[in-house]
Amino acid sequence: MAFKHPDILWALLLLSIPLFLHLFQLRRYRKTPFTNVALLQKVAAESRKSRKIKQWLLLATRLGLLTAFIIAFAQPFAMHKTALQEQETIVYLDNSFSMQLRKNGISLLEKAVQDLSKHLAPHHTLTLFTNDAIYEKTNLKKLQNTLLSIPFSHKQLSLEDIVLQAHTLFAPAINTSKNLLLLSDFQQRMGILSNLPDTTINLHAVPLKPKAPQNIAIDTVHITRRATLRVLLSGGTPEDSTPISLYHNDTLIAKATANFTTAGISNVTFPLPSHRAIDGRLKISDSGLQYDNQCFFTVPPPQKINVIAIGASTENYLKRLYPDKEFTFRKVTLSQLDYSTLQRQHLVVLNHLETIPTSLQKALHRFKDNGGTLLVIPAADIDLDTYNALYARMSDTRFVNAVVQEKRITTIDFQHPLYNNVFEREVTQFQYPQVQRYFKTNSSAPKILALEGGDAFLLGQDGLYSFTAPLKADDTNFTKSPLIVPSFYAIARTGFIPPAPYHTIGAERTLDIPIILSQDQIVRIIKENDAWIPPQQHFPHKVRLTLDPYPTTDGHFTITHAGNTLQHLSCNYPRAESQLQYLDKKDLEGITIQNSTAAFFAQLETQSQSTTYWQEFVILGLLLALAESILQKYRR
Repeated sequence: MAFKHPDILWALLLLSIPLFLHLFQLRRYRKTPFTNVALLQKVAAESRKSRKIKQWLLLATRLGLLTAFIIAFAQPFAMHKTALQEQETIVYLDNSFSMQLRKNGISLLEKAVQDLSKHLAPHHTLTLFTNDAIYEKTNLKKLQNTLLSIPFSHKQLSLEDIVLQAHTLFAPAINTSKNLLLLSDFQQRMGILSNLPDTTINLHAVPLKPKAPQNIAIDTVHITRRATLRVLLSGGTPEDSTPISLYHNDTLIAKATANFTTAGISNVTFPLPSHRAIDGRLKISDSGLQYDNQCFFTVPPPQKINVIAIGASTENYLKRLYPDKEFTFRKVTLSQLDYSTLQRQHLVVLNHLETIPTSLQKALHRFKDNGGTLLVIPAADIDLDTYNALYARMSDTRFVNAVVQEKRITTIDFQHPLYNNVFEREVTQFQYPQVQRYFKTNSSAPKILALEGGDAFLLGQDGLYSFTAPLKADDTNFTKSPLIVPSFYAIARTGFIPPAPYHTIGAERTLDIPIILSQDQIVRIIKENDAWIPPQQHFPHKVRLTLDPYPTTDGHFTITHAGNTLQHLSCNYPRAESQLQYLDKKDLEGITIQNSTAAFFAQLETQSQSTTYWQEFVILGLLLALAESILQKYRR
């Protein structure tokens, strides 16, 4: 308890006056002779004792009366421990796509905005931030229009990131009450607070839950063959039957119905016109989230990959692996090779060369530096020095010595980038191919395929791949194994990165454009009236684009140079928000759960107010005055 006028409490010293008068009153008693009657003596003694008790009670009421009025004039009050501190408020407003779900006819984001507008005082200073924007030291009057137009975002900050962000926004003052309010639906992907980074921040949360957390989403799209489009939908039930439409630009070209399994997924396939570019859009109608009801994709015109095999090997498996439909394949001997043609290739295969001349080494170094892919298949008897000289500028791989021993190929690195989206599942039982001889290697490059015992059979990354054994029929049966097709196909695709059906916004991805440009020329990406220049690398026969952090919105885009269209690009938002899996209250340990935004601001108001008690002391003084009057009346 504190006092508004504590100086008045000095008046409590006045209590010593009635106390002094009571204890040291100078009343004299005269002795009066009286008949020595025992009964009268007893009555007199008892009257004197009763009178003494009444005098003590009268003293207590007078002291209490004076004390009550003195304290009342000092105006006592009580307050919360933070009432005298400066209040600083920061609000995190979740604007992720999951906040599109509705409750009582409006989205969760609109509900949060309405509650803020209704219960926040117009001139209450606060800082507000979302997943992709910050509004510092503002108030409702300034924020009104901004709140009504906050866009949904594919980004989602984790709880730890939110607290760390707030920590940087709070003022460094020590004597400040720091309150952070989280307005979110708290999906599981936000994580939990394992360690609170700043214990001086008071965390409050208003969980926003939709009326019906159900959502059907177009999850992924794959072109399994040139003329087949495979669509995966998620979030449905066996009772759902969802129409799905396929558009080329704005022209409807096909429709189908998605029927869901008990696991909540559905696979739908569409035939596509062959050898034709398509700017596609898939669309469904669903009352849940809206952002995942459509998916943009692009089917580019056929683009062949240039492959050249250098060597005199008579094996023809390479010709079968690289058919004319997708590849332009050439096979030349070392004596026939025109080095100038290497720079127009996407993949160069050294096919069982016994030695690698210095001139070829230099040409291959330039080829690799310009973004090409090199695949080395050694002969049974090679010049180790020339092979290792080729590797010296490209990697730390070294051929050590030849080993003549039969071994099986038993290990596949399914996580290697070369095998991304190649295998539908990890194969553990298959007919292991064998080698009769191989070369031991020293290398830090990952082993893509390995022999029993751990020696590498195929290793490499970033445009340089090497087999450690010859692939002739006398040396191995690998050329007859099912593994050869995905391995050689995937290696060839690394030499030229074709556009995927779509790019996921927020995920870094590279894209090769087959165009010859000088270093001062640039490629732009355009959507309607917006345009930007992506990070790009120039190679002799292509330009490699990096798609991050742009684009930031979904849709169809055009890649241009000097006003000419080079190719089309489609972008979609990531589908993580479609899962609708929420945190439990026990996962929000360390955070005060508020029933509503109104309750939070009411609590702040209570903490900033004080409770006065002078009225109670006035009433107590009046009651004591009444008690004194009664004691005075019956004192005698």
